[in-house]
Parts: sequence; structure tokens; C-alpha cells
Amino acid sequence: MTFVSGFFGFVLGLPVGILLFLTKKGQLLENRIYNRILSVQVNIFRSIPFIILIVWMIPFTRSLVGTSIGVNAALVPLSIGAAPFIARLVENSLLEVPVGLIETARALGASPLQIIRKILLPEALPSLINNATITLITLVGYSAMGGAVGAGGLGQIGYQYGYIGYDAVIMNLVLGLLVAIVFIIQFSGDRLAKRFDHRQILKQETIIKLNIWLEDLIQCECEIVWWHCKTLSLMVKGEFPGHPEINTVL
Repeated sequence: MTFVSGFFGFVLGLPVGILLFLTKKGQLLENRIYNRILSVQVNIFRSIPFIILIVWMIPFTRSLVGTSIGVNAALVPLSIGAAPFIARLVENSLLEVPVGLIETARALGASPLQIIRKILLPEALPSLINNATITLITLVGYSAMGGAVGAGGLGQIGYQYGYIGYDAVIMNLVLGLLVAIVFIIQFSGDRLAKRFDHRQILKQETIIKLNIWLEDLIQCECEIVWWHCKTLSLMVKGEFPGHPEINTVL
């Protein structure tokens, strides 16, 4: 239930997060009115406590899946409740992408769709994976909370046998399983994020030495704004003789 609702949450939240980023001031599709409307809607849904969201969405859930009880019914509020949370995380991940990369792509004539596919999403992938990990762990808690209203899963077992029946063994078992699930999700997310992170940490001393070496090589002031360790690529920003301030890749 956690992973399925997380998947649908990303299906809904990823496009919203991208639009929130693209319509911000100074971005590719700057539109302050659209950004404010979208931001208000996201904030409204984020402010609703999940247990209230489940009850509030019962008519919609029943019309969509035919019932308001069970795992299938719980997927609807779980997905919708996660979507605005995911949208904000996606927006923050995209804000971490170096502005120089986007400017270079625009200077080369790339379309907004090409920039999203080739620049924004690949560069933000490690951060997106970390945020997906946070989302899934949050959904573990949400799904357990949903068990109190008949959503099924470990939450319902813990509620029926642990809270109502007060069976200490069942309660401790459910808690142990929830903790194990969280640890597995966090460990897997950390490994995946590290695997897809091509921007390995460079020491500040190394960056300074590279800057000095490049300035001596090209005889002008420059600044390293981005690097790709696996392909040994650097993006350098500087003022070149006879040209306005531009970005270039070495």
C-alpha cells in the first residue's frame, strides 16, 4: 500500500512540482499568477491532517473505487495526500540545479521540454530519490494511521489487536515491522541516491586549485559552477576576451 500510493503520489505530484519551479520568477515559464494559484492549492491540501482528509474524501473515494473501506479505498487519500507534499519536494530539488546549466541550455536553443528532460530531471535525480525516500517513510506512518478507519494493513492490525484488545505481543510485533520497513526504505534510498549522484563531493582546496590552473591556462578570470566526476567534465563561468559574459563547458 505504501509503495503503490507513493507511485501514484509521484504521478500527481511530479508534474505539479515541475510547474511550480518553471513558473517561478526568473524561470523558463515565468508566470506569477499561475504560480500563486498553484502554490495556494498545494498549501491548502498540505494543511489538511491526513486522518481528516480520509474522512473528507469518503464520498469521492466511494464513487471512484466503490467502497470507502479497505486497501483500495485507502490508496485514494494516501495518493492525494502525498501529492502536494511531493510537489514541494520536487520544487526544492529542482531549485538545487545550477542556474548556469539552465542558462547554457537556453543559449544553445534548447526547448523547455528538452531542458526538463536533459538537464533538470537528470541533475536533480539524487535529490529526488532522497525526497522519495522521505515520502515513502511518511506514507508508512499515514498508512498505519489509516488502519484506524478500516484501511487494512499493519495499522489496522495494531489498532484492533494492540489498542482495542491491548495485546502487547501483537503491538510490539507491528512496531518492530514498521521500524524494519522504515530502515529498509531509508537504506535503499541512500544507496540509490549515492549511485546516481555524479557530483561527488570535491574538497574546497581542489576547486580553488582547479580555478587557479584554469585561469593560468585560458588567461582570464573564471569560476567552476558545475562538475561531472564520471565524465571528468567541468562547467566554467567567466569573462572571455572579445565576448560578453558566457558559460562554457571544458
